[in-house]
Amino acid sequence: MRLFGTNGIRGKVGENLTPDFLSEVGLAIGAYLPQGNNVVVGMDTRVSGEMVKNAVVSGLLASGVNVIDIGLAPTPAIQFYTKNHGDFGIAITASHNPPEFNGVKAIAGDGTELPREEEERIEKIFFSKNWRIVNWRDVGKYQKKEGANEEYIKGILSHVDVEKIRNRKFVVVVDCANGASCFTTPYLLERLGCRVISLNCHSDGTFPGHESEPKEENLQDLISVVGDVSADLGIAHDGDADRAIFVDDRGRFISGDKTLALVAREIVKNKGGKVVTPVSTSLILEKVVKENGGEVVYTKVGAPIVARKMIEVGAVFGGEENGGMIFPEHQYCRDGAMTLAKILEIMAKSGKKLSEMIDALPRYYQKKISVSCSDDKKVKVLESLKEKLKDEKIDTLDGIKIWGENWWILIRPSGTEPIYRIYGEARDKEILDSLIEKYKRALEETIASIS
Repeated sequence: MRLFGTNGIRGKVGENLTPDFLSEVGLAIGAYLPQGNNVVVGMDTRVSGEMVKNAVVSGLLASGVNVIDIGLAPTPAIQFYTKNHGDFGIAITASHNPPEFNGVKAIAGDGTELPREEEERIEKIFFSKNWRIVNWRDVGKYQKKEGANEEYIKGILSHVDVEKIRNRKFVVVVDCANGASCFTTPYLLERLGCRVISLNCHSDGTFPGHESEPKEENLQDLISVVGDVSADLGIAHDGDADRAIFVDDRGRFISGDKTLALVAREIVKNKGGKVVTPVSTSLILEKVVKENGGEVVYTKVGAPIVARKMIEVGAVFGGEENGGMIFPEHQYCRDGAMTLAKILEIMAKSGKKLSEMIDALPRYYQKKISVSCSDDKKVKVLESLKEKLKDEKIDTLDGIKIWGENWWILIRPSGTEPIYRIYGEARDKEILDSLIEKYKRALEETIASIS
């Protein structure tokens, strides 16, 4: 049995995320840690955040570990504070999921997301209920700490050329999606000398502005305002701000693949080295990295997997197609605000507009859709689909990736939702649409055939 998905423990509050369940999660993590360890806890802006946090904290304290509560903060800020001040960290967040969801993300002492083998140790304790409940004298200490977001902002500023960015006096429209970036990104931009125009930058866990996933259909206000004020760019975060999606100066939504390739090109051009990314990433990345003397290393989908592989191979950069980028000089986790600062630095140093740099990248078309599939069917569906597609050129590193001439399709189960995701890329848009539809039908037929 599994407790953790691809990005921590997630569920609907009041259904599978109940106070009893959450306190037992805290007890399991507490028993996993040595008594007396310091656990950093922070949360995003969801309405249920305090309930979820306090339930988990009760289990931690009962296990004899100490809690440092840093309050509302983006997930990368929690990871940064954990790296500097804690033995372990917990982010109370469900990232881009709707407001009725919440979750518990476990963070190792070095600020990275906990590797799967360590999650399994916690799961073993959880399912066996092998708690360590201490006596009253040894209950953990609880303290609140301020300043985590400021420390995080200073950390980002230390890794970019602040004066070069300030001299450009960029006009930036920022959409915080009423999430945790409300407390960091607008202030980071001010420190970088930008004129900041804010959308949905007040904290509200019901996400009234739009859904917290930064998809193009959710960012129409951002796209409109960028054009109306002639901004240099627009930036949008997801709910916990570990990702960044951009709108260029021409008001175009820029897919995460393109900004990933843009940043990778500049870093490899200056440093050389390896770039780590999942199998779902565009061929644009491989093309620009190889052209500049670098190497691409592929992994299964999942930011923790990318981060661990980066450490293993000594990569200079890493990231995913969804706008999550990892800068090892800062920390080994996705970081939306660091991504924004780096994009501004690239623009400042090159003297070019974002649209110019994007247009200079190789052109491919990408598409991503999802198909409903209950969690209990996922394994059988994957095995059946492998058999159905065995005569095609496939790669099974993570799900099933089908290769063709100038195109690929990736079919893989989500680790956080009851769905399969289908990713696709091709040089021709009509061919891509046709391929997506073809493999969607194949997937739906397979799901329907599994009882």
